[in-house]
Amino acid sequence: MSEATREVEYEQMLLGRHSFLHQRAGRRRHGALERSAYILLSRLEVQGPMSIGELSDAFGLDASTLNRQTAAMLRAGLAERVPDPEGGMARKFRMTEAGVDALREEREGVVASLERVMADWPEEDIAAFAAYLRRFNTGIERLSARPWPRP
Repeated sequence: MSEATREVEYEQMLLGRHSFLHQRAGRRRHGALERSAYILLSRLEVQGPMSIGELSDAFGLDASTLNRQTAAMLRAGLAERVPDPEGGMARKFRMTEAGVDALREEREGVVASLERVMADWPEEDIAAFAAYLRRFNTGIERLSARPWPRP
């Protein structure tokens, strides 16, 4: 393993521990989305209604984990169960208006936090960083055979 790969591993581990972006500098906001809801709602936003089976395939998670996560979103009014729009037997999860609003508010807060973190970065550095992150993520998606649809 190269030294550069070891550095990527370490920095990726550190990135995973930072909850700053979702907690707004250590103060968890009342009503802030849990990380799992943020990710699930983001997927529903770009892909539309999905069943537990489709979510399981998309995330590589077992149905029991997704049942817990979607149940919490249903209780919070962020998603609702609807009949399959294509006539299938499975019911699907769709974002509610409250879910759309919560995701938009959370995303705006995360973007504002990112802007504070990168306030002294030139725009071309931010664009390069975004391109490298996309390349890194699409590499993971390719290896896992779980591409993430992008808007």
